[in-house]
Amino acid sequence: MASMALCSSSPTFSFFPNSSSLPNTNKLSSFSLSCAPNSPPAAEDDAPKKRLSKQSSWESKDSQGQDYLYRLGKEADNMNIAVGARSGVIDDLFAGNFLGRDSDIVFDYRQKVTKSFEYLQGDYYIAPLFMDKVVCHITKNYLAHILKTKVPLILGIWGGKGQGKSFQTELIFQAMGVEPVIMSAGELESERAGEPGKLIRERYRAASQVVQNQGKMSCLMINDIDAGLGRFGNTQMTVNNQIVVGTLMNLADNPTRVSVGQDWRESDISNRVPIIVTGNDFSKIYAPLIRDGRMEKFYWQPNLEDIVNIVHRMYEKDGISKDEVINIVKTFPNQALDFYGALRSRTYDRSISKWVDDIGGVENLGNTLLKRKKLEKLPVFTPPKQTIEALLESGYSLIKEQKLIMETKLSKEYMKNMDD
Repeated sequence: MASMALCSSSPTFSFFPNSSSLPNTNKLSSFSLSCAPNSPPAAEDDAPKKRLSKQSSWESKDSQGQDYLYRLGKEADNMNIAVGARSGVIDDLFAGNFLGRDSDIVFDYRQKVTKSFEYLQGDYYIAPLFMDKVVCHITKNYLAHILKTKVPLILGIWGGKGQGKSFQTELIFQAMGVEPVIMSAGELESERAGEPGKLIRERYRAASQVVQNQGKMSCLMINDIDAGLGRFGNTQMTVNNQIVVGTLMNLADNPTRVSVGQDWRESDISNRVPIIVTGNDFSKIYAPLIRDGRMEKFYWQPNLEDIVNIVHRMYEKDGISKDEVINIVKTFPNQALDFYGALRSRTYDRSISKWVDDIGGVENLGNTLLKRKKLEKLPVFTPPKQTIEALLESGYSLIKEQKLIMETKLSKEYMKNMDD
């Protein structure tokens, strides 16, 4: 006991900023213990700073003298939530096992913009030419790093209205197992400047994350792009139009370096994912965007064989033969594919009117549809039996409506004396 060295105290710091002004603190608030015998007190500047761990990178400095946390906060616009509790990134002590070793707490939320195709039930026909073009474009972009040629990032599918451009593309996605991120022309404008351009970059990066985290092919698809970016008549060019065009051009030129507002990082490399856009008239779009180096164009106009096969597959479950489909197509030539789908929808009108009468008329329709009990089922609806006669009758009705729109000018009815 006699040989044990007593700890000596030496004042080094104070818990209170102005401890000298506090009355009778008995100097208990400013002391430190040194258990080294016969050693002079060390200077504060000479004392080595305690590190969290020998293996920790949180305190390591970069070339500018900034630590990891500072750089992370400066370069990203989030709180590092994208990292999640990933083994090797966060200490396993804090990651735990209850969420799994590689649990990404926000991945499901971020990926809600992707689209699956469970609703596409049944057997549909895909035009071989259409499928060849889309599959080739997707494949080329995933092989772009080994191909010794320039691969356009964007595929522009254009053509007449209602020819199945978007639907055929979705059928191909389903067949290939592609989980795309799909946008529409309505998202290309906003009351906030720069918002649509940032949205495109975020959606592109979300598609890239599908490739990286889920191991699935993905792409970014923008429907009816000419409606959002095209110049029609005296429409006004907005800042967002310019930013969206510039964003798509930049993606086409730099498909693996995509910023969403943070500073550039050398390690921030995105997976290249193809972009597919659809539209009716690409001549209304800014010309440098659709040049051959950035966008590959594909004009889609189904021929008679494609139309017959697509419509026959549509009516096959109704018992309509291929010869009857040919008769329908030849009876109503020069019509878009959606016209033949509208024929089948029009045949349901009489059956729906009869069903409304059976449930008590229009007075009880709202209560039956919306206010029934939780487990109460709707009255049984019997779909009509499809016949060639009913389909032709629906076709003539649709043709009559088309002609009325084209020929009738309501202004002439309102001001009948204008032509006199």
